[in-house]
Amino acid sequence: MEDLGLFKIDRPLVLFVNGKRVEDTNPNPECTLLVYLREKLRLCGTKLGCAEGGCGACTVMVSKVDRKTGQLQHLAVNACLTPVCAMHGMAVTTVEGIGSTRTRLHPVQERIAKAHGSQCGFCTPGIVMSMYALLRSSPVPSMKELEPGIKGRKPIESREKSGSDTFHTLVPKSAQLFEKVASDQAATDPIRRPQVHASAYKQVTGEAIYCDDIPRFSNELYLAFVYSTKAHAKIISIDPSDALQEEGVHRFFSADDLTDEQNRLGPIIEDERVFAKDVVFCHGQIIGAIVADNATAAKKASRKVKVVYDELTPVVVTLEDAIACKSFFPENPLRLEFGNVDGAFQSAYKIVEGECRTGAQEHFYLEPIACIAFPRDSDEIEIISCSQHPAEAQRKVANALGLPFNKVFSKVKRLGGGFGGKETKVDGVVTPVALAAYRLQRPVRCVLDRTDDMGSTGTRHPFLVRYRVAVNKDGLLLAGEYKAYSNAGYSRDLSFSVMQRAILHIQNAYKIPNVRIEGWVCRTNLPSCTAFRGFGSPQAMFIAENVIRHVAVELQCDPVSLMELNLYQDSGDVTHYNKAIESCTVRRCWDQLLTSSDYVNRRTSVESFNKLNRWRKRGIDVVPTMYGIAFNVPALDQSGALVHVYQDGTVLLAHGGVEMGQGLHTKMIQVAATALQIPFDWIHCSETGTDKVPNTSATAASVGSDLNGAAVLEACRKLLTRLEPYRKANPDAGWTAWIKSAYLDRVALSATGFYATPDINYDLSTNTGNPFHYYTFGAACSEVEIDCLTGDHQVLRTDIVMDVGSSINPAIDIGQIEGGFMQGYGMFMLEEMIYSPKGEVLSRGPGTYKLPGFGNIAGELNVSLLTGAPNPRAVYSSKAIGEPPLFLASSVYFATKAAIAAARLEEGVQGNFNLIAPASAARIRMLCTDSITQKVQNEEADENGSWNVMA
Repeated sequence: MEDLGLFKIDRPLVLFVNGKRVEDTNPNPECTLLVYLREKLRLCGTKLGCAEGGCGACTVMVSKVDRKTGQLQHLAVNACLTPVCAMHGMAVTTVEGIGSTRTRLHPVQERIAKAHGSQCGFCTPGIVMSMYALLRSSPVPSMKELEPGIKGRKPIESREKSGSDTFHTLVPKSAQLFEKVASDQAATDPIRRPQVHASAYKQVTGEAIYCDDIPRFSNELYLAFVYSTKAHAKIISIDPSDALQEEGVHRFFSADDLTDEQNRLGPIIEDERVFAKDVVFCHGQIIGAIVADNATAAKKASRKVKVVYDELTPVVVTLEDAIACKSFFPENPLRLEFGNVDGAFQSAYKIVEGECRTGAQEHFYLEPIACIAFPRDSDEIEIISCSQHPAEAQRKVANALGLPFNKVFSKVKRLGGGFGGKETKVDGVVTPVALAAYRLQRPVRCVLDRTDDMGSTGTRHPFLVRYRVAVNKDGLLLAGEYKAYSNAGYSRDLSFSVMQRAILHIQNAYKIPNVRIEGWVCRTNLPSCTAFRGFGSPQAMFIAENVIRHVAVELQCDPVSLMELNLYQDSGDVTHYNKAIESCTVRRCWDQLLTSSDYVNRRTSVESFNKLNRWRKRGIDVVPTMYGIAFNVPALDQSGALVHVYQDGTVLLAHGGVEMGQGLHTKMIQVAATALQIPFDWIHCSETGTDKVPNTSATAASVGSDLNGAAVLEACRKLLTRLEPYRKANPDAGWTAWIKSAYLDRVALSATGFYATPDINYDLSTNTGNPFHYYTFGAACSEVEIDCLTGDHQVLRTDIVMDVGSSINPAIDIGQIEGGFMQGYGMFMLEEMIYSPKGEVLSRGPGTYKLPGFGNIAGELNVSLLTGAPNPRAVYSSKAIGEPPLFLASSVYFATKAAIAAARLEEGVQGNFNLIAPASAARIRMLCTDSITQKVQNEEADENGSWNVMA
């Protein structure tokens, strides 16, 4: 109690930030260190990702003296949870305090940048500071210090004691193999080289600007939403009077402020609303918006808006419920039939039937949805957002405000991750913010809290597929009949496009000569599901892999041999959507993978391990992939570019794609640098804007590099044509001299480029035309160990072989492969969205939603890019890579399933079994049948029902 006397209320808060003394005579005790750093000190390198200490984007180092030992302590802390007043007398170091691009980088920053350790970069400052704090405390950290809470493995004395151990973090091993550039390629030519991400140094120093890092305007307001608290109900009344009485509140907006036409929203069919009117169809649907002086006031007032409901029935949440009550959109079903399906089933040696289920997956981009809107003239407005589709944001805002498109300027600097979740869902935030800014003639900002983001913006589509396949006695697939159901949520969004892509990928890389598919898009009372990396194909290819293994069980044959029997050939095969396959490298990837992973010998080792261990089991499995590249909507398969050359020879590049961590800007600079034959550093790509390149498509479908790269190349070729006379006249003068001469001769040093993917014309209703430009192929092998008593698992090793054509940037492509694989690992193994039976999203942050972390990366991860496989259909013979690797993570799922099968065999349980994805610890444990699980009964739900359901 004596120490409390040292604290006096009339003394200021004193702390040191990056070595500078900070005094505050009137600190807000409710203010967190994160808010203080960002808003008061304008140190925006520290990011807000989740506000619950789960993502690490807000990590800073706090230094203090231990009063007992007198030693200086350096601690990595979550600034989002730390009250700024708790920092009295302490020193805080942020990412800005350890290095800068204008001075020099700290070795941690430099190593992460040069080792290609950042992608979207939003959480990179937090990673930097975690490493920095550890090194300040322990200059040569041990593995135990690197992975807090690690426990050493105890010696196993017998087969039965294997269950008493816990998993520990493996010492990481990895290899990345790619094709070297030609020996005669100029050193300054960056194409096909592992060029560091163009923003890497800004990302590691916290200098990279994201939407909410943009400084506040002096007269800026903040918008907070009023969300529905019912999943299906009539709106009887909305009363904002109490909210409007709050200090600092300026306005309440609702459907009453828009005409019915202005209130329409939706990417294809406009069956959503900017503000719900009359009826709400899901928990978390936007009803209104409060605009106030700041975020605190706006959020507080939004909770005081009174909404009276009259609840409606039914409330449909799960796929099973939707199927039972036939809750389908009227356009259903999508159908495809190819070959003589009935004849194939009649001649079959065996018919195998089953079903597969996958759940929802949250995008969990580290940067929450954010936007700023401000009026330029009385009839112009500019919006800065984190949209993957700035042109669509422009169109939606223009419609709501009654403005022509040419008076709405939509811009994006960079995204802190997107994964499809920012393709359409940002429109529902941007439009109300722009409305408020336009009506009030003041800048307005909005940043969704993580809980609201997860609770209202939708997920990957859950799928249920019931299959029936025919095979001959050797296991050759003769026919497949499928009924696929997806949970779309309350509106269509992109759900029918997702279902179509699923239908076109349901065979994965296997030839099925006769196919019949029905795809049903289910309407439920959940936030509308939307685009997610893979766009329906992972759920569909998952069916193909389950089918092939189910057939192997029924025929009692080796699944790998069965896969090899049914894989597409190099050329000549025709898909079930009537496309002849050319340059199919899936067998090359497959054969190389089996060799490089030492699959045969390791499978024998796995079998030996399983004989020696009762409560630990291992599994190993391999998976191929074949991913079609194109939007397969002709109007979307186009893009443009704008290239300016200035008098000093430097180049400003703009194109239709959005940088969201995939290295698109970096690749486009490489394309331009190689085309113009100038150094990489002479070219800059600033932002994506509708005032630079109009009418762009979303940065999605993995085609960003293909579309924009070809457009950039065309623009560069136009410039080269104009400069050719100066090159010929003075070949030794160099680029800068040629530019100066061209300028003096009044030659245009700005050029546009345009590209449209040829021959994309597929029609599902007739099953004719071409849906894809080409395919990206790959294969993966994973080995997993499971704990049969807890359901825990560990990925011991993963090997991946990927055909990316002639890679524009091997480092970026390998990063995309590894990142996509880990996101797929989350989908198939960890990430389980939980809902209440009444439709409320219960998974609202990292504390209630299990995301992959560093500890989940395979102990050994090897990635090889297939060599000698140029792709003539894309820029510089490259291939799309953003989405194709994600499905390869199902190799972990199937290896886990093999390990479970080994555990079941211990109890004499054989045959096929259904493992719902994600393969959570609970599901793994309960399928590892033993005397304990046999005591657990699946009791009927009580009259109140289960507290949670799977969508």
